[in-house]
Amino acid sequence: MKILTFAATNSQQSINLQLARYAATMVPNAEVEVLDLNNYEMPIYSPEREAALAGQPPQAQQFFDKIGQADAVIVSFAEHNGSYTAAYKNLFDWTSRIDMKVYQNKPMLLLATSPGPGGASSVLAAATGSAPYFAADVKASLSVPSFFDNFDVANQELTNADLLQALQQAVQALTQ
Repeated sequence: MKILTFAATNSQQSINLQLARYAATMVPNAEVEVLDLNNYEMPIYSPEREAALAGQPPQAQQFFDKIGQADAVIVSFAEHNGSYTAAYKNLFDWTSRIDMKVYQNKPMLLLATSPGPGGASSVLAAATGSAPYFAADVKASLSVPSFFDNFDVANQELTNADLLQALQQAVQALTQ
């Protein structure tokens, strides 16, 4: 199984990337590809920029193609002011101009985490609610609150038994 995973942020120290990578390691015998959103930087989307380019930037097509080549997708959403990061939203907006079915009916596991007790649950709720409109087959979602209290950064693993069990169940739902 080929798993595509990424954090929906351009942060170089992303705790969401740590969570997404960790979840991907739980998929047995998976070939995992980790994307860095910094490789998909583009001008802020606008109809005028799209017209000036006579289409979309190549990075949007590359992102769309990566999703298409995967058997399943794991995304962990960082939350900026209760919503998507600008880096992810811009990439998503450009990619949706190629095809509104951005997620191409791929099975998906949607995650989110933050240092605080909210666990980026606002952005996760938005993503989980809207993803099916963009052809995502959302199999499970999970918010991990208080990341540094529940995740051992040195060993790159969840230490909270309840969250670990929930993540294992979510990964299992993704692969069935």
